[in-house]
Amino acid sequence: MELKLVPLEIPEGVNLILGQSHFIKTVEDVYEAMVTTAPQSKFGVAFNEASGPCLTRVDGNDPAMRELAARHASAIAAGHTFVVTMRDAYPINVLSRIKDVPEVCGIFCATANPLEVIVAESGLGRGILGVIDGAPPKAVETPEDADRRRAFLRTIGYKR
Repeated sequence: MELKLVPLEIPEGVNLILGQSHFIKTVEDVYEAMVTTAPQSKFGVAFNEASGPCLTRVDGNDPAMRELAARHASAIAAGHTFVVTMRDAYPINVLSRIKDVPEVCGIFCATANPLEVIVAESGLGRGILGVIDGAPPKAVETPEDADRRRAFLRTIGYKR
């Protein structure tokens, strides 16, 4: 077995969801989840088949987001992996709905941070072991930091 680190470049203003699912229907069902939950979003969905023709299946409502999702899924090259890239929406807006898609097994991350995917490769194929999402913490928050966090969440409308 060989371990690989696959960096994913996430452009400014783009968020990404990386997950695992089990069926070719994933690409269409995640598309429906995105368009019905965040219709204003521009997004792409890519899913790596793990049997049959073993294609990276792609859908979405924005050509640039479709291409980015396909590029990331192809770079990871692990079967039953899906990637959603999005603009004009955030993972918090759609994550619950994507988790409700019957064929979705789990989510590795939802982020706009620099991202590296830890992949194991064997004679059978590739699998995701985990992700490195962003930078490590620099310190524990102070009471002032907590006040700023609470104020920020209220400023952007996620808390009252």
